[in-house]
Amino acid sequence: MTPETRRTRPLVVLAASPVDLVSSLFPEAVRRRLDAVADVAPGVVTDWRTDAAQEALATADVVVAGWGAPRLGAAELAAAPRLRALLHAGGSAYAVVDETLAAERGLLLSDAGTANAEPVAEFTLAAILMAGKDAFRAERLYRETQRFVDRQVEMGDAGNYARTVGVVGASRTGRRVLEMLRPFAFEVLVCDPTIDAAQARGLGAELVGLDEIVRRSEILTLHVPVTEATTGLIGATQIASMPLGATLVNTSRGVVVDQDALVEALSAGRIQAVLDVTEPDPLPAGHPLYSLPGVFLTPHVAGAVGREIARLGDLVVDELERLVAGEPLRHAPGSASSPAQAAAPTPSTAGAAL
Repeated sequence: MTPETRRTRPLVVLAASPVDLVSSLFPEAVRRRLDAVADVAPGVVTDWRTDAAQEALATADVVVAGWGAPRLGAAELAAAPRLRALLHAGGSAYAVVDETLAAERGLLLSDAGTANAEPVAEFTLAAILMAGKDAFRAERLYRETQRFVDRQVEMGDAGNYARTVGVVGASRTGRRVLEMLRPFAFEVLVCDPTIDAAQARGLGAELVGLDEIVRRSEILTLHVPVTEATTGLIGATQIASMPLGATLVNTSRGVVVDQDALVEALSAGRIQAVLDVTEPDPLPAGHPLYSLPGVFLTPHVAGAVGREIARLGDLVVDELERLVAGEPLRHAPGSASSPAQAAAPTPSTAGAAL
């Protein structure tokens, strides 16, 4: 962009599906911040092929994308000569643009995975504390029997003091969970091939392998991205190795767990589970996970929902403000389990002011 054509304020194009997601991302207070730093093109793009979307691309400096946004391919990037940055209010900017295409174009990228990790970690902490207290079983027992429950007799192993919690995956969410666990009297284990023992200690945990973390953890929580290596990571062997009465917490993705083996273990009453994700997601009507007594099942609500979505919009506006000021972006996409996730900005995160 030459000085003659440079605007004093960047033009932002919004893209998302559904369209009303934008109002959740940018409620009044957040929208005022957005409007204070940029001009926003009217409407919300759901398809780059429309005439209105092509016209917006031709003059856009920044695309702000919510989840469900159409992908920016080579044709779209060619139609957007002024485009400098893609700020994604979702888990990974690469869901909207190919990594190689973005690098070739020199496109600055940012995503809100860190902001979305916060509610997932909060949900996970709540699940761990409730599972450790044996609250899920206690609620069922009390509701079904409608009688006095002798806690010492029937809940003799309840409580979180000195309980062993295993965290599989030192991802953004996994690290936030580890941080949240610090105030409690847990023995904390972590399993992640991308960190070493010293890094694990810095996260407040003991580094162990997968077989050991499964065998030792009374509560096991999963925070890994879906890859070829993590698909089926918790298989029949691992589930069979879990201690009797242990709880599996999954806010990652359903494919990380062998669901048939999990159903078998839950049906036998060997373990319990807190599941916010399944495979498929949602489950078909009549699936046993809906009715098994050892399961606390929620419809993929651990991530940002309701008022939490505005946190993602706040992060996007923070990044836009940095971009306009010529400061490095803080939330460039990267490997979710990389210990360097929060390291110094890479070349793709910094640039001159818009």
